[in-house]
This record gives sequence, structure tokens and C-alpha cells, in this order.
Amino acid sequence: MYESKAKTTRIVATSRASIKIKENFYTIEYSEERSIPDIEDVDLEAEKKILWDSANATVDDQIQSIVETFR
Repeated sequence: MYESKAKTTRIVATSRASIKIKENFYTIEYSEERSIPDIEDVDLEAEKKILWDSANATVDDQIQSIVETFR
């Protein structure tokens, strides 16, 4: 069986959330891309988790701001 020789050089996360307040829907989407340095000790799984946590936190903060403004 063939094993991939590809090397990850960047990771991208897109987080999206929608909320309905009264009769209006608000959708927030945030995307972030990070380059992976060409060094040996990169923990790709940890880098992905950190990236997802950052993208999701940004969307969560924006949703919270909308809730506080319109409720």
C-alpha cells in the first residue's frame, strides 16, 4: 500500500456559528491560516488544536458581543 509523502506546510481553520435573536439571524465566520515551520519538533496535532481553539474563541467572542448588543 502506498504511503503519502506529502508534508503539511500550512493549516487552515474556519469556524462558523449562527444565532437567532428575536426575528433576526446573525452568522459569524472566521478563518485563520498558519504556516508550519520546516523544523523537526513541530507537533502537528497540537498546532491544529491551538489553531481551532483560537478560531472558535474569536467566533464565540463575536457572538457574545452580538448577544449583549441586541438582547
